[in-house]
Amino acid sequence: MERVGVLAGSVIMERNDLIKKGNRQRIKNQYGEALTTATDQMVFIVRHGDNPDEYILPHRINHPANLQALKDLGVTEVIGINSTGSLKKNLHPGMIIIPDDFITLTATPTIHQNKALHITPSLNEFVRQKLIAAARACNLDVAETGIYWQVTGPRLETRAEIRMMANFADVVGMTMANEAVIALEMGLPYASVCFIDNYGNGLVENPLGMEEIIANTRKNADSMMRLLEQYVKLRAAVSDT
Repeated sequence: MERVGVLAGSVIMERNDLIKKGNRQRIKNQYGEALTTATDQMVFIVRHGDNPDEYILPHRINHPANLQALKDLGVTEVIGINSTGSLKKNLHPGMIIIPDDFITLTATPTIHQNKALHITPSLNEFVRQKLIAAARACNLDVAETGIYWQVTGPRLETRAEIRMMANFADVVGMTMANEAVIALEMGLPYASVCFIDNYGNGLVENPLGMEEIIANTRKNADSMMRLLEQYVKLRAAVSDT
C-alpha cells in the first residue's frame, strides 16, 4: 500500500483524533529507531518525540532513521510540516509558505559514509504542486514560493542574524533542510509546508508573546490537518485517472 509520510512537530499530534487512533509502532533500522503512527493513507512521525520530558532537540533528531522508517512502511511521498519564523513583514504569523528552495550553511546529515556521492539538494516539484493545490482547495493564506533558511538550533537567532538572513530568505527554521537532503539520498520525493508562528527577532517593534505564538501554532496545526486530508484526496484522484 502506497502511503504519504508526514514529519511534524508535537502540536499536530495533539490536535488530531485521526492520528491518535492510528497504529503506533517503533521501527528499528540500520540508522536507529523511529516511533511511527500509521493510518490507511498516512504515516506520521513526530520528529521531536512523543514525550515532553524527553524532547528531542532539533540538532539531535535522527533524520536517517525517521526517513528509513517511512520508506519501510511503504511511503512513496514525504511531507515535512515545519514551524518557522518570518524574515519578512509581509509574511505574517498564521500564514503558510510552501518553499521552493532552501539555504543551510552548516553541515547536513548524510546516509553515506564511505561513498563518493554528491547530490544536488532540491525539493520535489511534483509534491510541491500538489501541496499548493491542496492549500488552495482549503482556502488557506498561503505563499506558493519562498526560501527557507535552516539554522542549527536549539537557540534562536540574534537581531543581526535575522537582518542578514532577510536579504536572502523568507523564513527561518531548524529541521527542513536536513530532512530534504536525507529524503533525496533515499529516493523519497519530499516537499515542505511551513507555517509561520512568529516574526524573527527584531523584525517588528512589538514581538508576539509566547502565549500568542502557541495559539498560532495550534491554529496552524488545525489548518495543516485540513491541508493533509485534502492532499490525500487529490493524490487519490490523480491515481484514479
